[in-house]
Amino acid sequence: MRIGPYTLKNNLLLAPMAGVTDRPFRQLCRRLGAGMAVSEMVASNSLLWGSAKTRRRADHEGESEPRAVQIVGADPALLAAAARHNVERGAQIVDINMGCPAKKICNVMAGSALLKDEALVARILETVVRAVAVPVTLKIRTGWDRANRNGVRVARIAEDAGVQALTVHGRTRADLFQGTAEYDTIGAIKAAVKIPVIANGDIDGPEKAAQVLRATAADGLMIGRAAQGNPWIFSEIVHFLATGATRPRPALGEVRDTLLAHLDDLYAFYGAHTGVRVARKHISWYSKGLRGGALFRRLVNGAQTADEQTAMVREFFDRRINAVGLAA
Repeated sequence: MRIGPYTLKNNLLLAPMAGVTDRPFRQLCRRLGAGMAVSEMVASNSLLWGSAKTRRRADHEGESEPRAVQIVGADPALLAAAARHNVERGAQIVDINMGCPAKKICNVMAGSALLKDEALVARILETVVRAVAVPVTLKIRTGWDRANRNGVRVARIAEDAGVQALTVHGRTRADLFQGTAEYDTIGAIKAAVKIPVIANGDIDGPEKAAQVLRATAADGLMIGRAAQGNPWIFSEIVHFLATGATRPRPALGEVRDTLLAHLDDLYAFYGAHTGVRVARKHISWYSKGLRGGALFRRLVNGAQTADEQTAMVREFFDRRINAVGLAA
């Protein structure tokens, strides 16, 4: 799969997720099979460019190419300036968010709220594409609500503006994350344009990935929530699509070692104090479904230092591993 001059190693992308897809998580998912990983969205408001939080979101040091940054906003000039700002700091692909359904984004007419105003969509895309020499991509939903599914028209607008790839989440803005993704609309969008179309929504395993590719004829897949605590989903899908065989789930020892390495990366990236707090959600996701996990999560969330948190994680997984060994 190609986006502009970049040939991805496969057609699986990690979705940008606020508070999740920081550099440590992007690098982890890339190592475990993702062909590309898009940063958390960065606000176009220039007042935010100097904040530590924004700098971390756009930090791509040590990442493999292509490095993609997602921007969000509603003003064409500000979005163009944000695109230039990020390209100057190493972004090789600029993705525009017109898919986020969060109220705080839609209330300022950004994210998926923009789908209501196709003329503004066109102005934004044309302005940003002219502003930078790197590929511009776009993420949308199928429409504002079920009575206004305008994804096909927006896709054609994007193609005409020079957008080089389009990701479609298979729900409307009004659906939020409820119900099931509508792959027929993604298929209709794919049939309407020549640029690569990436399907997103409810892809939670290898079999579902193959089903979505068949149903939509999409060029690629974007995976978000299903990668939380399960970065192996990318290598599992790659293996299944290539062989038709299901790869065994990682052993508990591999889960433990991957999580511990992930924690070290978070502490290094954020500093120990913030890293411990950021790590809590990841520990929760990795331990989901394991015996004793609920009690463990309540206890580990009280850890205040990196050493304490790491020790509790190691002890929890070692107990599970030893219990499996004794049962065998």
